[in-house]
Formats: sequence, structure tokens, C-alpha cells
Amino acid sequence: MGSALETLCGQAFGAGEVAMLGVYLQRSWIILVAACVVMTPVFVFAESLLLLIGQDADVARESARFATYIVPSIYAMGINFAASKFLQAQSKVTVPAWIGFGALLACALLNYLFVSVLGWGLPGAAAAYDIAHWIIALGQVVYIIGWCKDGWKGWSVAAFHEIWPFVRLSLESAVMLCLEVWYMSLITVLTGDLEDAQIAVDSLGIWYVRTTEDMLTVDY
Repeated sequence: MGSALETLCGQAFGAGEVAMLGVYLQRSWIILVAACVVMTPVFVFAESLLLLIGQDADVARESARFATYIVPSIYAMGINFAASKFLQAQSKVTVPAWIGFGALLACALLNYLFVSVLGWGLPGAAAAYDIAHWIIALGQVVYIIGWCKDGWKGWSVAAFHEIWPFVRLSLESAVMLCLEVWYMSLITVLTGDLEDAQIAVDSLGIWYVRTTEDMLTVDY
């Protein structure tokens, strides 16, 4: 739902209307946070939804536990997505890269602390995941407000104007993005109907992570 920001920020920056970048960013935050509010019940009631489509009960239960624990992270992702597009439009990528690297280290250390040392298990992994995402989101917000004075002129009521055209443009881009992601998600859901569903889903999940995080990230 924030896909329009990439187009609008690029156009504004190219036209020399840098001050508009901050307005577009705030407008995107409003829309993304609203979208996260709408999505939250899906995470909270994930177990019922997964059982409804025929998933293995154990897989549905554990997936729902993790989904509930990571609800805070979806709000951080919304803030982070918009902030990243705002910064990329101005070719300001070095500081965000270091923020991401710091979050990666924090996530690894927190996972070790929460899961291996304290024995929190799945909730510990989810907590580390949430904290890492909020490190990135808050780090980028602080950087934007403190060091991006050209594009950030403070909070503006103009961000609440022309919301619907922004949403419409975002939806058009979101369709393409969703089609790229949903095919793999559909395969994962179908895997839950196989025998030994826990092993099948785990195996596919590991392969998917390795493919997306290692091969595709390095290639592109």
C-alpha cells in the first residue's frame, strides 16, 4: 500500500520539489498504518483461518502463535517501507544500510539470548524479530527527521489531503507485487495438506528463505 511513494518521490525529486517528499512520506505512513490496523485481525485469528482452509492443526497452532507475536513488526515494516523509498529517491542509502546491519547484529544476538540462553523458544524468536524491525524503523525515522532537512520540513496537515489518489496508485502497484509473492505463499499453504505436514512446511520454508534471502538478494 505504499508503492505509490516510490513513483511520487522520484517525480518530486526529479522536478526539484524536494519539500514534497516529506508530505508524500507522511501520507504513505498514514495509509500503511491504516492498512496494518486492517491486517492485524488476520494475524490475531490466524489459527482459525488456517484451520478453515484445511491446514494441519499443529502447524496452524504454531503458525498462529508466531503470527500473533509478530504483530508489532508489521507496523514497523510499514514505517520502514515508506522511509526506505523516501531515502532511496534522494540516493541516501549509506546510513540506512548501516542501520540495517546494526539491526541484523541485534537480531542475531537477541535470538541467541532469548532462544538459547533464556529458553523462550518461539516467543523469543518473535521478540527478536520485532525488536530488529523496530530498530530499523526508528533508526530511519530519526535519521530522516534529524539529517534530511531538505525533504523533511516537519509534520504537515497536507499529508491528509488527496489520500484516495495515493491509495489508488498504490493498489495498482500492489497487485503486481502481490502476484510475485502469492504464488510461493500458495505453495506453502498447499504443502500443509500433505502427509507429515510439519516436516513438509519446515522444509519448504527453509528452502524459500535460502532462495529469497541468499540467491535472489545477491543476484539482484
